Amino acid sequence: MKRIWTIAVFGCFGLFLAVAQKQDFTDGVKAYEKNDYATALKIWQPLADGGSAAAQFNLGLLYYGGQGVPQDFAQATQWFEKAADQGYASAQRNLAELYYSGKGVKRDYVQSYKWFTLCAASGNQTCADHRDLVAKKLKGSKLAEAQRMAREWHPKTGS
Repeated sequence: MKRIWTIAVFGCFGLFLAVAQKQDFTDGVKAYEKNDYATALKIWQPLADGGSAAAQFNLGLLYYGGQGVPQDFAQATQWFEKAADQGYASAQRNLAELYYSGKGVKRDYVQSYKWFTLCAASGNQTCADHRDLVAKKLKGSKLAEAQRMAREWHPKTGS
């Protein structure tokens, strides 16, 4: 009985943390909408460090746009990749675009294709269209490699 009580207490604590994190995240969105990027960064940073894909994506946006931080495409790429690795479709799209353009990373059409494919799998037609454009830049074995990478990809949790 004591074990069940302990599980129930920790379960409730986990629910409380999830609600608190959602509230914190929302406070960050409100700050962002008021152009208070420093506050948004302060709110989202610990959430991102804790594995929140949404907060990681939003930090990527801050670094990409140089909002509240110096513009840094490499940092943006790192945050988008953490969120993309968890299956966050918007991050997958942004990461694919960065690999396509070579901003923050070395231009890599194979990686771009992979991330556009994964984003397209979520139903995003723009990602599907961009994937098809990238496919035209890949020849035989490179296209096959990109398709294999997308097929074998599995989301990570809380990276």
